[in-house]
Formats: sequence, C-alpha cells, structure tokens
Amino acid sequence: MNSLSVWISGKKEQLDKRLGKGGEGDVYALAGYSDRAVKIYKPELRPSRESKVRAMVEGSLADSTNLVAFPSDVVIDSSGVFAGFSMRLVGGYRPLHELYSPKSRKIHFPKADYRFLVRVAQNVARAVATVHQAGCVIGDLNHSGVLVAQDATVALIDADSFQFSLKGQLYPCVVGTEDFTPPELHGASLSNVKRTQAHDNFGLAVAIFQLLVMGKHPYAGRFRGADLSLGQSIAQNRFAFSVKRQNETLTTPPPGSVLLSDFTPSIASAFEAAFGLTASARPDPGSWVGLLQGLETNLRQCTNVRSHYFPGAAGSCLWCRLASQSGVEMFPIGLIAGSIPAVASFDLERVWAAIQAVRLPRPDEVLPTWSGDLGPSSTAVTQAQSKGSDKVAFGGLAIIAAVVGAIFAPKLALIWVGLGIYGLVGIFSKAPVHTAPFLQAYKDADDRVGLASQAYLQRIGLKEMVVLRTELEGLVGRYQQVDDDLAQSLMKLKSTREARQRTEFLDRFLIRRAKIPGIGPAKTATLASFGIETAADINSRAVLSVPGFGDALTRKMLAWRQSHEAKFRYNASPDASDVQAENAVRSASATKQIDLQNRLRAGLAALQAAAPRLSSATPLPDQVLMQALADRAAAKRDCIALGIAVPAPAAVSIQITKKPTAQANRSLTPAPSHSATIGTVRPAASNRCPSCGASMVRRTARKGKNAGNQFWGCSKYPACKGTRS
Repeated sequence: MNSLSVWISGKKEQLDKRLGKGGEGDVYALAGYSDRAVKIYKPELRPSRESKVRAMVEGSLADSTNLVAFPSDVVIDSSGVFAGFSMRLVGGYRPLHELYSPKSRKIHFPKADYRFLVRVAQNVARAVATVHQAGCVIGDLNHSGVLVAQDATVALIDADSFQFSLKGQLYPCVVGTEDFTPPELHGASLSNVKRTQAHDNFGLAVAIFQLLVMGKHPYAGRFRGADLSLGQSIAQNRFAFSVKRQNETLTTPPPGSVLLSDFTPSIASAFEAAFGLTASARPDPGSWVGLLQGLETNLRQCTNVRSHYFPGAAGSCLWCRLASQSGVEMFPIGLIAGSIPAVASFDLERVWAAIQAVRLPRPDEVLPTWSGDLGPSSTAVTQAQSKGSDKVAFGGLAIIAAVVGAIFAPKLALIWVGLGIYGLVGIFSKAPVHTAPFLQAYKDADDRVGLASQAYLQRIGLKEMVVLRTELEGLVGRYQQVDDDLAQSLMKLKSTREARQRTEFLDRFLIRRAKIPGIGPAKTATLASFGIETAADINSRAVLSVPGFGDALTRKMLAWRQSHEAKFRYNASPDASDVQAENAVRSASATKQIDLQNRLRAGLAALQAAAPRLSSATPLPDQVLMQALADRAAAKRDCIALGIAVPAPAAVSIQITKKPTAQANRSLTPAPSHSATIGTVRPAASNRCPSCGASMVRRTARKGKNAGNQFWGCSKYPACKGTRS
C-alpha cells in the first residue's frame, strides 16, 4: 500500500504504527482507537483470504467472545479493493512460549510462580472451549497464537486462519505448526483436511504440558534408536514422558525434567490419553479446566523457598529437587535479598552416630528354617543302594557255587578258587555311586534357597533398610561437602565475574527469535526441551547431545552465538547482578542443605522404626522359600545316605551397589560395625581436633597466602580454632 488510509464500514480511517509483521501481512494500530487493530494482507494473498474474512464478519464471531481476536470489519484500501480486516487490539500480552520457557519467563514474567502457570493453563483451555462453542476449529493451535497478560488472562490471535463454516460453505485452516500438529495429520496435505476438535485437543494438550513441565515438549526425548526429529517422534506416537507405553515408545524424557509421577494420577492419565494412540480419547477443553482447577487447589508452598509452589503429588518440593540436581532455579523471584532459605541447626555428628548405632538383624536371624519330616529316601538313592545289594547277592551265590564245585569236581580247583575270590570281592566291596547327579541336585536346591531368601528379605523390608543405611552414609558425605562447595562457588563468582556478565548478556538473545538457517519452530522446541534457550546455552557439546543436531547445525548455532558474543563489553564496576548472583548461589546451597537435612532425618527415623520390627518379627509364611529349603534338606539327606560329602550351603547376604561419594564421612567418628553380611556402611576413619577432641571438617581457606586451599578445621569453630593440614 502507498497510503496509510483505509476504509472500514464506509468510514475512512488512518493506520497508526505497525505492531507486528508476519508471513501473511502486517498488523497496525488504528489511529484514534485504543482497542482496535488492523491486519493488512500481502497483495498476493488478498484474493484467497477475502471470502473467508467476509464470512467471519458476516457470522458476527467477534461478538461471541472477547477472548479471541476475530475479524470484526472488512478493511478496504483506497482503491476500493479488499485489503484485510479490523479486530480487537490485544495489547500488553506476550506469546505463550515466553511464559513457559524458564529464561523467557525470567525476562517477561519475572513475578510468575507455578500458581500463575496453572491458572494460565486453565485460561488457555477456556479460550479454546470458547472457539469451539462459536462453531470454529482452531486447526493451527500453537504457542505464537496464544497470548498471555500479566494478570494470567489469555487471548487468541490469528483467528482468520481458524476453520469456519457458514451457510454450508467450509472455510478450512490450511496451515499448521509441526510441533503442535497431531500424529494423524503429519504427512497430510493440510489444505485438504477437515479439522476436528480432536485435532485442537492435541494442540491444547501440548500447550498445557509445556506450561506445567517448564517448556519441555512432550515428544522431545531421547529415542533408543537413531535420532528422530520432533516431527518424526510425533508421527510415530513416541510420547517421551509416557509411563504406560514406555516399552513401545522406547523414548526417555530429557534430563532434569518434571515427570508424570509428579502429578496426580488423573493429570498423568489425561496426558497419557492426550498423547496416546486414540484421537477420540484426548481430553477436551472442559475436562482440562476441571483437572487444572484440581491441580491448583492441591498446590503446596515450599517451606524453604517462598516462591516455590508445587504439585502435592510430588511429595516434596519439585523445584528444590530440580535446583539441587541441576543448579537451575525455575522461579528466581525467591532470590532477592533476605529471601535465602534459613538453614536450621543440625548436629551431623549425632545423626551419623545414630545411623551407625542402628543394628539391623542378619539374614540368618530373620530367615525361616526347615524342620519338617523329609519322608523316605528318594528313588535315586534306593536304586543306587539296590545296586550294592545285588552285587552282594551275586557274590554269595558265587561262593556257594565254588564250594559245591570243589566238593564234586576237585580236579577243577583253580576255577572254584577264582569263583570264590570273585564272590568274596562282591560281598566285601562297595558298588561305585555316581555322585555328580546328587551333588548337582543339592547345588540347584541351594541356589533356589538363595534366590527365595533374597525375595523374602526384600518382602519383609530388611533389604530396603540396608540400602537406606548405605544411602544415608552417602548423604552424610554430601552434607559435609555443602559448606566447602558454597565457599568454592562464592570464590568462583569473583574469579568468573566477566564470564558471568557474558552469560547474562548472551541470555538476552533468545533462539526462538533468531533466524538461524535450518532452525525452525520444531528444532527450537527440541533445543528448549534440552535446556538450550539462548545464545548463552550454546556450546558444541550441549548442542551435539540434542537428538537431530549434527555438526552442520551445531556450526550454524555457534556462529550465531559468536556474532552476539563479539558485541559483549565487560563492566568492571560492581552492580546489582553481583548481589543477585551471590544470593542465587547461597539460595541453591541452602536449599540443598535443607533437603539433605530432611532426607537424613526422615531416613534415620525410618531406620530406627524398622530395626526393632525386623528383629522381633515372627517369620512370615513363604511357600516358595520353604519348598526350596525342603528340597535342599532332601538333597543333603540323599548325599549323606550314599556317603557323599556335602558342601556348606551358600551364605545369604544382602548385596548392594554403593555409589562412590567423594570424601564421604571423612570427619565423623565411626560406630562399631554390626554385620558386614547385611551391607553395613563402612565406618569413617577417626579424625579428631587436636585442641578439644571434637570431629574435624574439611574447610577452604578464604584469606591469606593459602586462600583457596583446603585444610582440616574443628567442627566447633569459631568456639574452637583447632586445625591441621
């Protein structure tokens, strides 16, 4: 257009500033109106868009809801030709992806917590329901067409692409976004497809999933076979987070993800249905509103970080767990000064001593024993013994025959003597017994006893407690390391200030807004699911670890990062970001320390409660184990009956795999070990303060010529300042 003047409802209007630019045309504000905007199509698209826009205006869709920016009036250019349409101006809203992606959320929705995201998810579902009630199907439901305001209200735009019918004429949706397109439409020609509400229900479920799971796409996971693109994963129904179809999808979620098990079974089942194999089973918008209202009602506030609200089904704070695992704070509004979680006093020495003092019974103290009647010997033993009896009988007959022969035929004395010797040998020598089958029977029975015993120990909870005690040992080691880790992290902040500033600078450049050749919306969604949102997240190793990204795409992304990195300028003056960074480190450390305290207390309580129960419990009936014991006893009896030496039965012990813990329990006084056969944790080496005798802990020097070096310091510091190298 050469003029900024247009005609709307027979009135000449003036276009104001351009608000947005898209593939179909541009959106302008309308001069003199604070609540209206105009979309002007590109000239080549106007003929194909005119009839649909006129039908939507004639159908008065704009009057049906204020949640959707439907066309309200036809716009004519100065030459009298159709140019576009006017609509409600959606001001102050941001695209949905800027809310669910953690780094975008930090920029555009800094005050949003998880309650906000759940509320927005409800409002998205309500908006989609409104479109369906108006007789439309969105068709191309995607994150760019859903806008969110700071008060959690939602508006839908790009309504002119919705599928709509008027007077028997169908106006289809001819476009689609790969990562929101349902499996059944991948590979189809969208211009020839009649969209259904079930198709919208898929896109809605994707949007809700990304809101609840911090931007992870439901199909962006790691497939056990060759890398799949996001579109291929959707087309092949490989829902990466599925629990019900895990053996079919062969796909696992990205690391550091929220899982279906963190939600109630009803929410988890809804996602399984939405991303399952039956399109008609996908929850509709109304169902999602009810489910999300239930989720909002059951959100719990973390006792340690006030900005953390998490699903009650997760058990403990989901965001503290993820922050402890990855160091990434999903809701950083809790990191302002004074909001660092308060760590309660905690006597690690006492807890460690209490853990070591718990005596768990040995397996032989709780396993049932065999004391029944074994009955007669087995047929195999009888047959082996009968062979010996037959040999004695034949020997006796040979002696009798030799005596009779010597009387009646003395001339054949040599023959009778030989026959007599044969008879004597038969009487006094034992028949050889083949021991291998009897020993094998005993070994097989003993192996079954071992397997059944392990299952029994698992059933009564002894194995679980042994594993728990070993895990507690590892937690003690990790707790001891927290202070050292914090000191090192704070020192690292000072030494890496320039690198941190560079990271903050690069975090401003979102991949979703970039134009990198070969990186479209689906690739961008996959990158975000693996924690790569901004230029700061890009490095060769990280990108190459994402499914579908090889050397060529990685080089393009690195080049894009480098183009922005070249603009970075270091500022040596202290600023607010330094305080924010230190608070973030202290908060992460405090959160980790509190989490370890809670786990140690809970684990010790479980251990102390289980020990007396296990020690005094009456053996439970176990048919499989008792049968195995009976079989072993019978096999032993058979061996003894035949004079076969029986090996000792294999000792039953609880075998556990211990993960190495760096410098674990290095300063705690050991308690006596009770029984190595049940996996008792190894006691730590004694390390006492030379001044007061208290335990020593590993510290990092912060001042002087030894700054940064580690040394042993008294755990009662500053009351006692004993040290040793």
